Amino acid sequence: MSLSLNVTVIILVVAVIAFGIANRLSRTPVERRRISGLPYGMIQFVALVAAVLMIAHLVTLLTGQPLKGRLDR
Repeated sequence: MSLSLNVTVIILVVAVIAFGIANRLSRTPVERRRISGLPYGMIQFVALVAAVLMIAHLVTLLTGQPLKGRLDR
């Protein structure tokens, strides 16, 4: 299964928006009596990893050549 250009861009946009929302919510002041159930730092990490992977896949789709690591050359 291969991701098309549209799906890749949609996932990239969702990851960037999720990162921004989690970043905004993590900066709000903490209420002492309320416990947050969401780990905003982990949401940011997962969104950032997804965004980097989608950017790499987007470059692969646009150039037609897969990205190679330094060890594969």
